[in-house]
Formats: sequence, structure tokens, C-alpha cells
Amino acid sequence: MATELVANWPMWASLFVILCAIVAYVLDRWSMESVSIGVVAALLLLFTIPGATAFDGTAITSADLLSGFGNPALITIMALLVVGQGLFQTGAIEGPTKALVRSYGRRPIYTLCLTFFAVFAISAFTNNTPVVIMFLPIMSAIAMRMNASPSRLMMPLSFVSILAGMTTLIGTSTNLLAADAYRRTEGISLDFFEQTPMGLMLAGIGLAYIAIFSRYLLPNRDTFAQEIVPSGKQFVAQIEVTHDHFLVGQSPVAGMFPDLKDMTVRLIQRGEKAMLPPFEDVELRVGDLVIVAATRKAISDLLASKPGLLQQIWQGDEDEKVDTSVPQLSLIEAVIAPGSRMAGRTVEMLGFRRLTSAVVLGIQRRSRMIRSKLGEIRLEAGDTLLLCAPQTVFQELRTSRDILLLEWSQKEIPVTAHSLAARLIALGMVILAATGITSILVASVLAALAMIVTQCLNTRQASRALDLRIFLVIAAALSMGTALEKTGAATLIANGVVTLAEPFGPVVILSTIFICVALLTNILSNAATAVLFAPVALEAAHTVGSDPLPYILAVIYASNCSFASPIAYQTNMLIMAPGHYRFSDFIKFGGPLLVVMWVAFTIMAPWRFDL
Repeated sequence: MATELVANWPMWASLFVILCAIVAYVLDRWSMESVSIGVVAALLLLFTIPGATAFDGTAITSADLLSGFGNPALITIMALLVVGQGLFQTGAIEGPTKALVRSYGRRPIYTLCLTFFAVFAISAFTNNTPVVIMFLPIMSAIAMRMNASPSRLMMPLSFVSILAGMTTLIGTSTNLLAADAYRRTEGISLDFFEQTPMGLMLAGIGLAYIAIFSRYLLPNRDTFAQEIVPSGKQFVAQIEVTHDHFLVGQSPVAGMFPDLKDMTVRLIQRGEKAMLPPFEDVELRVGDLVIVAATRKAISDLLASKPGLLQQIWQGDEDEKVDTSVPQLSLIEAVIAPGSRMAGRTVEMLGFRRLTSAVVLGIQRRSRMIRSKLGEIRLEAGDTLLLCAPQTVFQELRTSRDILLLEWSQKEIPVTAHSLAARLIALGMVILAATGITSILVASVLAALAMIVTQCLNTRQASRALDLRIFLVIAAALSMGTALEKTGAATLIANGVVTLAEPFGPVVILSTIFICVALLTNILSNAATAVLFAPVALEAAHTVGSDPLPYILAVIYASNCSFASPIAYQTNMLIMAPGHYRFSDFIKFGGPLLVVMWVAFTIMAPWRFDL
């Protein structure tokens, strides 16, 4: 026995490294990036020791351990993140979500159901993280209309997006990683909708659980909802009506101008004449200056929906301009500092654009309501300016002693003019992959490239979408999976599972694999768990002489059961603050859901796989 332990020391050493990695991930004392790099380094060091070989005596090279960094599944995941960022950046999903909020007052139950259906449908075909980000303020707004705490809706939002990920090959990164292990081991590629029939049934059961038990098991407590609900702070802004302007010829309806949504017109300056509300029989003409009071969200939405207006504001009236393009612009709030040299001067007197390279879109003053042209307002210490400029300009203004940038308020203006292109690109990617015209790898890379070429997002935004943590965690998990497979550790674990469950038949083996993966995915992460258990499950199938397909699908479904822990999946982390959740809330509501999914899978597996 001792001789066998010594002979198999590379396997036990690999298991020890992997166990240490799991503990380090769970303790969360070090960043996931640091732990991932440490795991890869430890495995590289381990297999440089003489005698550290695979179970068949062949060498385990550094190329084997580092192959995960170039893994097709990992490249696909990164490309899908770029595509998701393109959809988010262009506001391609924002239009339908706004319509949902507007319809809530008329048909509340129908709207709520339709909202969750939209989350499910979109999450099944794209990365669900930007989908959850997009729907966070929508859910918060609906919760306010319901006079309920957002904690009643935020966790269901995350869980619905996760359940949707079970239904298609690109639903989550987990599916792609498990499918890649299946392809490498069995030489067979999973079809785009291979997991869909049972995935829809499991998702249906999960949705029923959420609909019934969310009212009993979810907390109803005060939250940080105000952090994600648009601020009610009003800025004074100015719109100049030029030739071919969208406001030319417009007249007010019930005192409001239809194209200036959520904006209150305080003054119309026509030459030397200032017109105050109420505006009767007024038709806007070229040359009018429209002074409005609006929130930064209303201003941002107007600029996003009217690219021509954004171009006009950014380029101004300078004769020397030759570049007709508009860079990627951001909004940020800045406060006039005490003792600032800007105090007592107007924006025009300062030459603010030449001085700072930023454009003042609005001014907010707490003490009184302002009714005058933007350029005639004398700035005071404590005034808040709404600035528009490229991000590089804001980086330079951080050192200014005259204005204090509120960094938390910085947000890029989405280029909604490209929203149709973003939708078509995402739809084309799904069609190419679903019909088998090309692989999901090629389709996703082409879609990511198309997002950049069509200017749905720039290269900086695309690179920001490539989450380093996801990249390193998955690559490290692939290295651990390689070590498990080549040292025989996967075979050892599979034999243990088979020995324990074999007397009870293949259904119990599948059920045991499912619950083991489902529990571990809430401790580690779904991507890492899928990579680690895929070779174990396939080895178990070979040991009992069964079709490996049900076993890899069991890993896919189970590793998506990341309901009982906020660290299990990134969308769970996203909704923690808006929902003001505690760790125990996930155990209380997500734990039973995990058990329900396990029982449902165990009952349906014999029918689905003819066992």
C-alpha cells in the first residue's frame, strides 16, 4: 500500500494543490486572480520535479498545463463577453426594457411576467451578466411601483438568467467548457440545442419554485435601491435649435414638448425675447435657445437617442473643426471647489471648453431655480456641473484645484445609433452557431470583430469587457483539469463515485455526480467546477460502459445550479448590494432550489436518457 502511494505521488500532489486552490478560493483572503496564477505556478513547479509524470509514465509538459490559455472554449467566452458589452454599450436592449416599465401601470402582473420572460429569452442566447446589469434599474423601478422591497425581485432576476443558461450551448461559459471537454475526450461536439429539451424542463421547474416561494423565503427589507435608481437631481441645460434640428416646428402639448421626454422647459430665448411658461401657440424656430431642467439620465438618454445633437454639442461653433467624427464621450459631475478661480465667472467668460477640453451640459444649484441662458449663469462655489468629454479629458482634470470630479458619477453615453447593428450582429451569431454553418468559436469571434468594425464599441471598451478574473480562473481550472486527467486522479474519483453508486444503477451514479457538482459549484465557481468534474464524469461513464452524453449533460446542468452562494456566479454578486442581501439569504432561498433541481433531474433522467 505504501509502495503504491509513493508510486502515485504526482497524483496525490496534484490533488493537494487543487484542494489548496479550492480552500483559497472559498476563504477569499486573496484575489481570485492571485490564487489562479498561484495554482498554475504550483502545477508548473510540481511537474518539473523528476519523476512527476502522468499515470502512464509520459511527461506532463508546461505546454499541457498552459494549453488552457489558448483553449477554444475560453476564447469563445471572451468573444461572447465582447458581444455582450456591445449590446450593453449601444443600448440595444434598453428600448424594450423601458417599454416594460411604462406598461406596468396598466398591466402589472402581465408586465412582471413579461419582464422575467425577456430576461430568460435574452440570457439563453447571450452572456447573462450585461442582461442582469441592464435589468437592475428596471426591477428596482417595478419594485417601487409595487411598493415592495427590491430584495423580492433581485434574486429572482439573477436566478432566472442562470436557469436560462441551461437551455443552449452558449447560455453560460460553463456549457462551453464542459462541451469542450466532451469534444476532446470523445471526439464529438455537442449540438447547439442538445441540452435544450431537459434544460427547459429543469428551468420550468425552477421558475415555478421562484414564482411560488419567493414571497415566503425572500427578505423584505430596506435596500440601497436609490443607488441604482436614477438620481432626481435637476440640472439646467441648454439646447440650441439649428437647421435640420429635431425640435424645428415643434409645439408644446399640455405645456410639454413631446421630444423632450422627462424635461421641463423653463425658458425659450428667441433673440432678445425671453418666453416663460406656460407656452401657448409657440412653435420652435431655428435659432431658438431652449433652457430645460432635467436629470442627468434624461439628458444622457436624449443625447444617446439623437447622435446629431451630440455631434452638434461636442463640435460647437468652431470654424476650424475638420473632423466630423464624435469620440466616445462620457458624462461626469463636477463640483466648483471653494476658492475656485471659476467662481463669479460665467462659462462663456471662462472659455470653459478651451480651458478644460470639456463641454458643460448643465448646471445644478441647490439654493434656487435658475431661469437664464447657460452661458450667462455666474458660477458659485458648490455648483455642480454636468460635463461631457472623452475619458482622457477627465483623467487630466483630476488634478484640477478649481473643480472636483465626482468619480462615481462617470458614465459613458451609449451610442444608440448602432443599436440595430448590435442586434443584427448578435442575431447573426446565434443563427450561424445554431444552424451549424460554422462553430460557435468562429461565430463568436466574427461577432466580436463586427461589433468593433461597426463602431458598436471601440477597442478600449472591448478590452475592458475581457474580464481578467474570468480569464485566469478558467485557465487555472483547465490546468487543474489537465492535472486531474493525466495523473489518474479523475479516474480515482470516478471509480470512487461508481463504487459507491454502482449497486444502485446508472441513475444513482448520474444523481450522485449531479449533487456533487451542484454543491461544489456553490463553493468554487461554476466554470471551475465544470472543468474539474467533466473528465471525472466522462471517466465514470467509461467505467460502467455507458453513453457519456448523459454524464456530460449532468455536469452542465449541475454546474449551473449556482443558487446557494453569492460567490458561485457573477450575477449573484451583482444583485447583492441592490437587494441588500446577506450570505444566508442565498442559502435560505437558493439552497432549496438546488435540492429541487437535483430531485427533478434524478426523476427525469431515466425518461430523458432511456436508462
